[in-house]
Amino acid sequence: MYTPKHFQVTDEQQAMSFMQKYSFASMVTVLNGVPEATHLPFVVEQRGNEVVLLSHFAKANPQVNVIEQETSLVIFTEPHAYISPKNYEKDTNVPTWNYIAIHAYGKAKLIHDEAAVTTLLAKTISTYEQDYLKQWDGLPYEYKHKMMNGIVAFELLITNLQAKFKLSQNRNEAEQNNIINNLSNSHIANEKEIAAYMERL
Repeated sequence: MYTPKHFQVTDEQQAMSFMQKYSFASMVTVLNGVPEATHLPFVVEQRGNEVVLLSHFAKANPQVNVIEQETSLVIFTEPHAYISPKNYEKDTNVPTWNYIAIHAYGKAKLIHDEAAVTTLLAKTISTYEQDYLKQWDGLPYEYKHKMMNGIVAFELLITNLQAKFKLSQNRNEAEQNNIINNLSNSHIANEKEIAAYMERL
């Protein structure tokens, strides 16, 4: 990912926090020379010094056949905002876009053991709807087994993590404050979120 120095984020915990908050991401692989993407919910785990992504495909998804052989790219991105030149002090400026993007690279490992798949699904349910876990646990084994037979679970160890927070760090303080004020007063949730991230920098 092209990332000018002033937009780079090297704090892994900051990147982790973003991935966990915006955990519905795009997993990209190359299949027969063509990029292929699937949009998936991920569980983001810290294991010692390693960061691992957990998720599952539909069994019929052709990406299943390549994720253990090829490096995958998982893209986490969510809030973004158009930045108008009206925020700047000089007329000789052009529009741009503020956004956050995390690119996670690594090789995935398929999970075949039923107990391990069950654990992965429980983690996923706990991440997205804790209250549903009790209902899931109470479902008949035959039903859950049938559902699990239609998916392929995997985990991906991140070997390269790239974080880009493009939040007007290259503008002066007055212009940054203009952008924060305008976005904070917007009725668009994404714009408010970008303003909040800018304030936290």
